[in-house]
Amino acid sequence: MMTDNFRDLGIGDSGKIIGFDKSGKAYRKRLLAMGLTPGTEFSITRFAPMGDPVEIKLRGFALTLRKNEADVLVIEKLQ
Repeated sequence: MMTDNFRDLGIGDSGKIIGFDKSGKAYRKRLLAMGLTPGTEFSITRFAPMGDPVEIKLRGFALTLRKNEADVLVIEKLQ
């Protein structure tokens, strides 16, 4: 199992949330409330022109995350 970062993914790539980085305690509760729970699969829909924020699709809806929020997620890229 290889963990990746949102910055390593491109538009159309899919991933699965493995957990949360220890440095992101402030965002953990907020991310969980938005449905970003371990085991959830998502796909990258688009990036803003400057790369921040990123839009992902999960559980049938689109969610936009800033890079600092997305970096808290420990993810695995799916093939």
